[in-house]
Amino acid sequence: MKGIRQAFEEQLDELQKHVVRMGGLAAEAVEASIQALVQRDVELSAKVMEIENQIDAFNLDIETRCLQLLALQQPMARDLRTIAAVFRIITDIERIGDYSVDIARQARVLAAIPLFKPLIDIPRMAETVSRMLHNSLEAFVRRDLDLALAAVQEDETVDHAYHSLHDELVEYIQRDPSLTLQAIRLLMIGVYLERMADHVTNIGERIFYMETGELKELHE
Repeated sequence: MKGIRQAFEEQLDELQKHVVRMGGLAAEAVEASIQALVQRDVELSAKVMEIENQIDAFNLDIETRCLQLLALQQPMARDLRTIAAVFRIITDIERIGDYSVDIARQARVLAAIPLFKPLIDIPRMAETVSRMLHNSLEAFVRRDLDLALAAVQEDETVDHAYHSLHDELVEYIQRDPSLTLQAIRLLMIGVYLERMADHVTNIGERIFYMETGELKELHE
C-alpha cells in the first residue's frame, strides 16, 4: 500500500511540475508578444504562435495525467482538490496563451504602419501581468496563499492602466478620427492584457481552494 501511495505522490508532483512548465511558456508568450509589438518584429510574432502550440500540447498532456490519476488512484480530499484545481488552472493558462497570440496578430499588422503614440502604458500592463503570472506559479509550487493574494491584488493595477489607456485613445480619436483603426487595435491589446490579469486572478483563487477547500473571490 505504501508503494502505491508513493507512486501516486510522485505522479502528482510530476503533474504539478508540468503545470509550472506550461505557465512558464505562457509567461514567455506574453513577453514575446509585447516585444513583437514594441520592436515591430514580425518574426517574433510568429514565434508566439509556436509557443502557443507548445502550451496546447501541455494542456492536453496534463488533462490526460489528471484523468489517469482519478481513474487509477483513490485521491484523498486534499489530493482531489489539487487535481481539480489543476484542471481549472491549465484552462486559465491556455487562455493567457491564446490572448498572447491575439496580441501577436495585432503586432503584425501594426508593424507595417507608423504608430501615432509611444508605447508606454501597454508594456507596463504586460510587465504587471507577467509578474502576476510568475508570482502565481511560485505560489502554486510553494502553496503560498499570501503570494497568491499579492498576485491577485495587482489585477487592480492592470484595470486602472486599461481604463487610462481607453480614455487616452478616445481622446486621440476625437481629435483625429483618421486614427480610429489603429487606436482600436491598441485598445484591443489593452483588453487582452486586462483579461490575462483576470485569468491570473482565477489561478490565485484556485490555489486558495486547493489549500483551504474554500471557493471565494479574492478580487472584485
